[in-house]
Amino acid sequence: MRVPVDWLREYVAVPADATGVQIAADLVRVGLEEEGLHGGGVTGPLVVGRVLSKEPEPQKNGKTINWCSLDVGEANGTGEPQWVVCGAHNFEVGDLVAVILPGGVLPTPQGPLTVSARKTYGHVSAGMICSERELGLGDDHDGIIVLTRRFAGDEEQLARLVPGADAIPILGLDRQTVEVNVTPDRGYCFSIRGIAREYSHATGAAYTDPVVALAAAAPAANGGGYAVELADEAPIRGRVGCSRYVARIVRGLDVSAPTPGWMKTRLTEAGMRPISLAVDVTNYVMLGLGQPLHAFDLARLGESIVVRRARTGERMTTLDDVDRALSPEDLLITDSGQTPIAIAGVMGGESTEVSSTTTDVLIEAAHFDAVSIARSARRHKLPSEASRRFERGVDPELGPAAAQLAVDLLVRYGGGTADAGVTDVGEAPESSIILMDVGYPTQLVGVDYDRTTVCRMLTEIGCQVIEDGPTLAVTPPSWRPDLRTAPDLVEEVARIDGYDRIPSVVPTPPGGRGLTHGQQVRRLVADVLAGAGLTEIWSAPFVGDARHTALGWAADEARARTVALANPLSDEAPLMRISVLSTMIDALVRNVARGAKDVGLFEIGLVVARDGEQTSAPTEDVGVQPSPEVLAAIHRAVPRQPRHLAILLAGDRDRAGWWGEGRPADVSDVLGLVRSVADALAVPVVLSGSADVMPFHPGRCAAISLADGTLVGHAGELHPKVVAALGLPTRTVAAELDLDVLIAASEDPVAARTLVTSPAAYTDLAVVVDEAVTAGSLEASLGTGAGEMLESITLFDVYRGDQVGPGRKSLAYRLAFRAPDRTLRTEEVSALRDAALASAAADLGATQRT
Repeated sequence: MRVPVDWLREYVAVPADATGVQIAADLVRVGLEEEGLHGGGVTGPLVVGRVLSKEPEPQKNGKTINWCSLDVGEANGTGEPQWVVCGAHNFEVGDLVAVILPGGVLPTPQGPLTVSARKTYGHVSAGMICSERELGLGDDHDGIIVLTRRFAGDEEQLARLVPGADAIPILGLDRQTVEVNVTPDRGYCFSIRGIAREYSHATGAAYTDPVVALAAAAPAANGGGYAVELADEAPIRGRVGCSRYVARIVRGLDVSAPTPGWMKTRLTEAGMRPISLAVDVTNYVMLGLGQPLHAFDLARLGESIVVRRARTGERMTTLDDVDRALSPEDLLITDSGQTPIAIAGVMGGESTEVSSTTTDVLIEAAHFDAVSIARSARRHKLPSEASRRFERGVDPELGPAAAQLAVDLLVRYGGGTADAGVTDVGEAPESSIILMDVGYPTQLVGVDYDRTTVCRMLTEIGCQVIEDGPTLAVTPPSWRPDLRTAPDLVEEVARIDGYDRIPSVVPTPPGGRGLTHGQQVRRLVADVLAGAGLTEIWSAPFVGDARHTALGWAADEARARTVALANPLSDEAPLMRISVLSTMIDALVRNVARGAKDVGLFEIGLVVARDGEQTSAPTEDVGVQPSPEVLAAIHRAVPRQPRHLAILLAGDRDRAGWWGEGRPADVSDVLGLVRSVADALAVPVVLSGSADVMPFHPGRCAAISLADGTLVGHAGELHPKVVAALGLPTRTVAAELDLDVLIAASEDPVAARTLVTSPAAYTDLAVVVDEAVTAGSLEASLGTGAGEMLESITLFDVYRGDQVGPGRKSLAYRLAFRAPDRTLRTEEVSALRDAALASAAADLGATQRT
């Protein structure tokens, strides 16, 4: 929001010697951050000049320049004509223009530019005739400023246009404009009225609310006004789209009448381009008071205005000449309930635009719902100055005063006559009463605020405060829709009293707190895998049907397990992932494509595991505590999101070097990493081979389970079709585990083992089994039979061949036994080995290889 200092002085007693820097600093004290300072960048001599001659001279490059002589009075020290080169053509002999003489300084994006006499186009140009952009008055650079046109109708300014007169005060270049950043909750500060009020809070300067006098002058509603009907039959979340509509009519208006120079200057300083009297007046009122207005050509309207929601399939052409398809959620201003003539609070329609033939105008000053306007502006990609204010909350009591100011200005400068009839339908929504304990600000902020201070601060910002013992009943002012709860009021007390009075105190954390068990597990798992040489990554959790199909999953079945995003970042990835591997693959492909052939990656992240239909969560207004029923509905709509661990290995696991050849990563490597994670968590896991689950190779995939059979995940080599579809390196291996299952299993305390000093006894056992028997199941059976003194069992050889016969294989294990209290004898070890073999024979039909 740009705030011209001269305009600000009209509403609040800013000291005459106050600079833009001081004003900005004062506004910062009440939470309005400074964005910049404008004005004061031009230093003299910038003077009024009268064009004495204009000689066009075509150039070889096709451009025509004008060699001009100017009367600048005694400003050049000689009284002789000043000769300059000018490339613009929008002026004639006799026009008064702004001329900067050698020694003057102009602001530019690159820094101050000092003007000097220089030779150009075969002439010595002693200065230059200036445009709006060159003086920092606007963006117009198509022609120079013709002062007689700029101040047409402003007799006071025209009288000052004497050749040689200082043009800096005439053009307002000695005035400053403060630009502040307005946060979304402070919508009332999108006006000079609101900024003036905040300046008063910051400095104690006397504030005069312009609305008081305007509201007193505004006539009351009567039956003679233009007919308006509020017919919002489809409110959004129960919020009526238009709660109040004020309409005033001005007849006999001369729309070609010039906008007064002072108004043009203020609009330009505030960042808006002057257009025409009717438009400039509505913009001026909006910037001054904060109430957006709209002017309709009364001759193009029917018998009434009806405010309603759009109908299905309805369209309209807006002022920017775009034909727009309307949504049933759009709030419309319609002609007699039929033809749309404006998207309420966003942009007017082409059919009722004020034109050069307009004589009678209808001024609209309405109060629209913030949510409805915000959605329409974003839906149609039509951010406007009006919608910016409506979506942040406009004072519902402001309509009559704003309409009165607009009518007064149009009558004064456009020669029109105000109708006696006044329309004011609907009612402004009442502010709800907020109950707050008088000691709550002290409790929340930590600064001692006594009762008097709290009441004074709240009254100062416009609240009505009723004291009832220790409780305050506070009614916020109509221009503060952001004040809804007691903490909002506390923030205002702290803000007005001064944020600088709040001490900086380092909080002391309470004892006995730290990382949760789940956080500790995640850190431990990451440390184990990083220590094994893998790199942790993060991938965006968004996928599409194409990725599901490439991983070998049916697209409809995969969609049934996830949720679709209402506003995805990419149309190709509109779904939340159901597997961490599905998004990690992109990182592997990218690294390999950039020359990293040997890659080991892991990621810990959330996946979606929906079970049932996807439901929509209800929404509530920001800043309002949802009811228990709404919270329960929100929780029901959120699907289960377990945390997974995924691992990807490609290329060599053992790299080649002077020590010998490298070894490519295979299934045993990823299974070893899985075991390392399980061992670090002290969670026993069981590996079951030959699992058939995509995206893994059906013959090279193991299912990982807990001892009780709970599935943890899968590990193995990716399916060749998946590798080919995604462009992955050949024989890529991977694993994906449900980390939440491991976290829950690791919560049980681990019993410490007593250190045994007796020696271990080792024995080897070669067992022949059918090809279908997995090593994991055989190992489990041998371990069960061997008993409690079995310390470890290790597979060290696998044989297939003539000695065992077709469809059979031999697996050789080394068994280590240790007794806690003695050295085992040979016969005891042999008995334990035989018991292990007997168990495998009974369970799996195993026989000892001889």
